[in-house]
Amino acid sequence: MRVPVLGRKNYLFCGSDAGGQRAACLYTITETAKMNGINPQKYLTDVLGRIADHPINNIDALLPWLWTE
Repeated sequence: MRVPVLGRKNYLFCGSDAGGQRAACLYTITETAKMNGINPQKYLTDVLGRIADHPINNIDALLPWLWTE
């Protein structure tokens, strides 16, 4: 994973602990999408657009390894 190495000094300026946790979550989602052969931008755009109306009992369908375009 190169992303954490490239941004190591940038993480000092996240603003707060919560900001650092959010950045870590975003990098985790991005790298998981890449590992599953998915374009992270397309994945995040689709999931963030669908998540509000998506039924909670079928939330697993939005996971990167089960996601379909």
